[in-house]
Amino acid sequence: MSKLRVGITTLVGLLASFSVIADVGIDEKINLAIKPFADAVAGAVFSSFTVGGVGIPFVLVWLIVAATIFTFYFKFINLRAFKHGFELVRGDYHDPEAAGEVTHFQALATALSGTVGLGNIAGVAIAVSLGGPGATFWMILAGFLGMSSKFTECTLGVKYRNELPDGTVSGGPMYYLTKGLAEKGPGFAKLGKVLAVMFAVFCVGGAFGGGNMFQANQSFAQLVNVTGGEASWMADKGWLFGLIVASLVGMVIIGGIKGIARVTSKIVPFMAVVYVTAGLAIILLNYSQVPAAFGSIIAGAFTAQGISGGVIGVLFQGFKRAAFSNEAGVGSAAIAHSAVQTKRPVTEGFVALYEPFIDTIVVCTITALVIIVTGTWDPSVDPSAGVQLTSTAFESAFSWFPWVLTVAVTLFAFSTMISWSYYGLKAWTFLFGENKVTDASFKILFLFFVVVGSSMQLGSVIDFSDAMIFAMAFPNLLGCYFLLPVVKKELNEYWADYKSGRLVKTTVS
Repeated sequence: MSKLRVGITTLVGLLASFSVIADVGIDEKINLAIKPFADAVAGAVFSSFTVGGVGIPFVLVWLIVAATIFTFYFKFINLRAFKHGFELVRGDYHDPEAAGEVTHFQALATALSGTVGLGNIAGVAIAVSLGGPGATFWMILAGFLGMSSKFTECTLGVKYRNELPDGTVSGGPMYYLTKGLAEKGPGFAKLGKVLAVMFAVFCVGGAFGGGNMFQANQSFAQLVNVTGGEASWMADKGWLFGLIVASLVGMVIIGGIKGIARVTSKIVPFMAVVYVTAGLAIILLNYSQVPAAFGSIIAGAFTAQGISGGVIGVLFQGFKRAAFSNEAGVGSAAIAHSAVQTKRPVTEGFVALYEPFIDTIVVCTITALVIIVTGTWDPSVDPSAGVQLTSTAFESAFSWFPWVLTVAVTLFAFSTMISWSYYGLKAWTFLFGENKVTDASFKILFLFFVVVGSSMQLGSVIDFSDAMIFAMAFPNLLGCYFLLPVVKKELNEYWADYKSGRLVKTTVS
């Protein structure tokens, strides 16, 4: 409790200074100051080339090509291991004596809470509006391929994690880039260190921005929207909303990955049920439109009549949404999955297959169907109005459904923040050392930025943080290519044991 009191006292001090300067338009000053740098970074990360008149970011191609290669290299592991992955998630083959801090299910829930978020609600609405219903087809395909990327990076995350004397573990791309590539020789060791530092820096930037400030900002915006918009009592109380959320986040992250896992293992199933049930209710109320919706998804994927950019534009919107939603290949999830209790790294790779499946193939598809069957998709939509567009679709069935969406948005944002606090912390301690001072300093900064995100117009800050998250994919996937034989060796050995019945099956009570 003493750590919590110290943290809260420090946070209150930061908030006091922030509340004084916020009124003088500091958000605009920060945006103006950071804009040239943010634009340069975002421009580099999201640099694009033109195909069929459509600009395609290179990072998107980098993610999709890797996912496709991994799918074929591991002979469609996303299909072959799907059943066994479920057995592991439900507790079969669990070894409580193995190193690690959380179960397979808790690791999956923590990683899912970092990806299932506003992108599934706001981003899908934008993708369908700009790319038409056909974008949904390509979104599902990209999610399917992304399962193989998650398998690869999460297997490596456990394989090369650091197991500390106190029972805690640290893992993720930072460690398999350094330790894994070092096994290949001195030249690769140097490359690994450079890639690991690059990844860690990008991860910290992404944690403060896209994994924190953006989530707080958009959930507050939805709360204001359903309580009266500009006339809402909450309209100018972003700092208060941020303080409440920061307090809740603080109480969770102070307990480390075990505390985070306990919360996410409860929140993720609950919020998934709430959102999916609401979405299915909308679809059932418009059941007569469902056959036509699926017809438009298939037809639109290949014909794309009337859609800007034709088939390429539709494909791009679908792939973009899937890649940016499930973060397969970005490397973030490997940090959470590395904390699992297991002696066989590949088991967590199997569990990780479910992440893109749930995030993209289930949740994103339901959002897309809601948008399509209600006829609320609009090619002229403002890309910043995704949440409002989805809210309108839900409201078309019941006037009070936006409140259900508000609950879902808030829970999604909260769970994303606590997961990204862990990702950012592990990257931070990789850079500055694993000790109590670096641990506490990161957590205090993270909580401060929750309030900043709720209170300010973020603009260029968010553009920069988005670029940081997807910049993680460059060093991460480059390292994964070099380490594919390591993953294949782990897979072949384990699969032989599994098929021959040599694995001991135990069910957690």
